[in-house]
Amino acid sequence: MAQLHERLQAAMGSAFGGSYASSDPMLAVATKREFGDFQCNAALALAKPLGMKPRDAAAKLVEALEVSDLCEAPEVAGPGFLNLRLRNALLEQQLAVMAADASGRCAVPRAAEPLRTVVDYSSPNIAKEMHVGHLRSTIIGDTLARLLELRGHPVVRLNHVGDWGTQFGSPSPTAGLRGGRRMLITHLRQTAPEVASGAAEAELSDLAPAPRPGLASPCPTDAVAFYKAAKARFDAEEDFAAASRREVVALQSGDEASLAAWRSLCATSEAAFSKVYSALRVDERLVTRGESFYNPRLPSVLEDLEAGGLLQESDGARCVFLEGYTNRDGEPLPVIVQKSDGGFMYSTTDLAAIRQRAADEEARRVLYVTDAGQALHFQQVFEIARRAGFAPDSVSLEHVPFGLVQGEDGKKFKTRSGETVKLADLLDEALRRARADARLEAEGREEGEEFVARVAAAVGIGAVKYADLAMNRQSNYRFSFDKMLSLTGNTAPYMLYAYARVRGIQRRAAAAASLDAPAADSAAGFVLREPAEVNLARQLLRLGQVVSDVERDLLPSKLCEYIFELAGDFNRFYEAHLPSSPPAPALLRPLNAAPRRALLALCELTAAVLALNLRILGIEPLERI
Repeated sequence: MAQLHERLQAAMGSAFGGSYASSDPMLAVATKREFGDFQCNAALALAKPLGMKPRDAAAKLVEALEVSDLCEAPEVAGPGFLNLRLRNALLEQQLAVMAADASGRCAVPRAAEPLRTVVDYSSPNIAKEMHVGHLRSTIIGDTLARLLELRGHPVVRLNHVGDWGTQFGSPSPTAGLRGGRRMLITHLRQTAPEVASGAAEAELSDLAPAPRPGLASPCPTDAVAFYKAAKARFDAEEDFAAASRREVVALQSGDEASLAAWRSLCATSEAAFSKVYSALRVDERLVTRGESFYNPRLPSVLEDLEAGGLLQESDGARCVFLEGYTNRDGEPLPVIVQKSDGGFMYSTTDLAAIRQRAADEEARRVLYVTDAGQALHFQQVFEIARRAGFAPDSVSLEHVPFGLVQGEDGKKFKTRSGETVKLADLLDEALRRARADARLEAEGREEGEEFVARVAAAVGIGAVKYADLAMNRQSNYRFSFDKMLSLTGNTAPYMLYAYARVRGIQRRAAAAASLDAPAADSAAGFVLREPAEVNLARQLLRLGQVVSDVERDLLPSKLCEYIFELAGDFNRFYEAHLPSSPPAPALLRPLNAAPRRALLALCELTAAVLALNLRILGIEPLERI
């Protein structure tokens, strides 16, 4: 594409004058396959300043364009589009480059300027179980981190867990400590002192006490029981509430016993998070860096905001007022950075995080993968960070918003009892359904339990992840096990079966030819003869551009669309070489002939591209299913 871009600019200068040699040729991938590989729309834009009809401008551009070594004869179409179709010889050369990449990258080009990138994702809360709302942030962020690394960008994966500020409804991290974690620490020290001191380990669900007299309802015994039991005691027992209020003073003053209990809560929660991350195949390099990490930096944030003339007092709170932000009554909308009681806000913590990531991490790009409901918050925080000098213009701050996970009825996704769906329960159900698949339990199968468990995990967890990633992240989507586990359509099972099918063809072809390994055939090179082969080749060669597009737009759904189309092209390619009656298909004939080797080379590269994309999406490719 770079060569075509340069050739088109040279042709514009030759055809229309030197001043046009630097004009944008408006070169893009063709919208439809029948239009060729690329489309140049420059004639439409240049027609008016040139005083020419668009088709005439396109025809003159063609006369000056020299691309015979790259393309077939250019075609002028419609009102003045220029369609360009690459020569088969060039396609074959580019396929060979992809196949020769021993690193497994399939020749995806590295970024010209690697940018150290922080990806902030997942962000569950201490002492609360991960729920379905954490699914999207976790898997979208993990996928983007993998893709950016593929492009050569150094990536820092950060998990901004709620380990100090409240996750219990209070807007201030300090207030949250006063109204939330104080009761958790008190509850832990009273009911499980050995755990609070760090002398013993336990899961939160093991810490729920038996029902207490006088409570409106018995304490539940599920995984969120610990928090609910503490909250019930805080509301019902004055002595417990008073002890909790004293606890916050002890914790903030650095009391070692209180800090030990807090650390125990964090460690217990993080152990539960790790189990979910393991099931989701989240990259192990995800670093937990909670709100507490930034606590020492919060006072200096206020000092610098004040020194920069950004702070104003409003009803006792310290705020920043940004132009263009008003409430429903048209009044200026403040960004509160310190409440009247001295408590810091999430905005304060995020400002401290931005400064730390720009200065200490030396990040050039920072991505925040959170729900779309936080768009205003990040828009304001980013603007304040710029005005305060916390992040120079050379650092890109980007909110990566996503929509909601809904039930099949289009409403909030809940259990039958109305509770928020726990992520661990959802993944367990996905595994159960995949394991119950008749294909895994069919008679005559000889695979052992380890194989069945591995396939069920890849298909079940992969189905949940792929169904989410295949959707435009900015849209809400309806969660449906039946649809995501279907073998038809753009689903993980379909893609996994597509990959396994290619590998099966390679194994059968290798056995038929008495070859030691499928790779032996791929060394023969590529020769494109039939339309189905050419179409498959063109789709394979789109990989680099698709990866570049996702890097820019941060839309993993484009990867899913790409491999779904690739699987379809491969199926048509295979069917074109699979006669309805004997002799055996050309792919499997035991003939050591160049055409057969060229066909198997396309199989090998297709498998490599599918596997690469599945791994970017965090899904394990399966050689057999």
